[in-house]
Amino acid sequence: MQFSIKKVLQLGMFMVSLLVLYIGAVLLQGTLNDYQPDKIIDLQSITTATDTIIKKRDFSLLTWNIGYAGLGADADFFYDNNKLLLSGNNMVYAPKQLNEKYLAGIISAIKKQKVDFYLLQEIDSLSDRSYQVNQIDSLARTLPNYATYLGVNAKIAKIPIPVFEPWHLYGKVNSGVVTYSRFQPFAATRYQLPGNFDWPDNVFQLDRCALLERFHLSDGHDLVLINVHLSAHDKDGFLKRKEMAYLQKLLMEEYLHGNYVVAGGDWNQCPPNFKFDTFAPELAAGFSQINIEADFMPADWQWAYDPKVPTNRKCKSPYQLGKTFVTLIDFWLVSPNVNIKKVQTINQNFANSDHQPVLLDISVGQQ
Repeated sequence: MQFSIKKVLQLGMFMVSLLVLYIGAVLLQGTLNDYQPDKIIDLQSITTATDTIIKKRDFSLLTWNIGYAGLGADADFFYDNNKLLLSGNNMVYAPKQLNEKYLAGIISAIKKQKVDFYLLQEIDSLSDRSYQVNQIDSLARTLPNYATYLGVNAKIAKIPIPVFEPWHLYGKVNSGVVTYSRFQPFAATRYQLPGNFDWPDNVFQLDRCALLERFHLSDGHDLVLINVHLSAHDKDGFLKRKEMAYLQKLLMEEYLHGNYVVAGGDWNQCPPNFKFDTFAPELAAGFSQINIEADFMPADWQWAYDPKVPTNRKCKSPYQLGKTFVTLIDFWLVSPNVNIKKVQTINQNFANSDHQPVLLDISVGQQ
């Protein structure tokens, strides 16, 4: 009996040692390969448009976090259930068949919207969670003659969770924010947003950025578009506050130079004074969402969103209308010299992503 117990203890110690070595190796690999971009990067276009000087004054835009075509209505997400060790009954990432279905649905939805600018977030390029598909190219083929620019915010060799499922890890992630434009910008820049999680979390978290594009208009002014995807999972919004302060300075500088400024994307927080549980107060237990401060920008700046339709659903389980908690965190901010003509969230019942696209029609210049 003593011999058997000794063998069991030795085997247990051996397994623990293997686990420690495995975790140590993953942390070492991640640290050595940690993506550390420059604070400001001038970007090169992936595809180009032909028009460089824009004569029109009316523009249409769409922002959408496509959730790497992995978080449609049938999907849940183990991380949202705090399952870092074992995934249990939750998806690490959607099965390939669902991923293909969601991407096809996203492409179909984008084809239906004939807008001038698409500001998209969470687009993958050769990531494990999206089966090595280059989604940037897939969407570029959907939008021929549009200029394509990528702001990388995730270049991670391996995300080692669930920890006790090394055969089924979240794996390699290459992803970012992408803007597709009918017109060719004369400049496109990636701005690194400040702040990060502590080590070792920072090795496996996104490096958040703002993708800024500049377009010459025929009236001598520039149209400046800013594609944003701010931090999630930062308790009490400590990272978002740093990111918002940086954006505030950037936005004001562009406006004071006489530019028309439009920022859109996934802010991972609600607009000023918008109640996070507006759509489903009876389902809000266990959820929270901070608001952007009411005085974040001067009073003549305009927040543009559709208050009647949610833009984001939570992924603890597959989506069920009336049973899944939904809120609004995807919207637009425009400078005082931009006129908002229409804003509308396209209600897809989260068929292909955990976010919904938000359309914006604007005009600039003398009316």
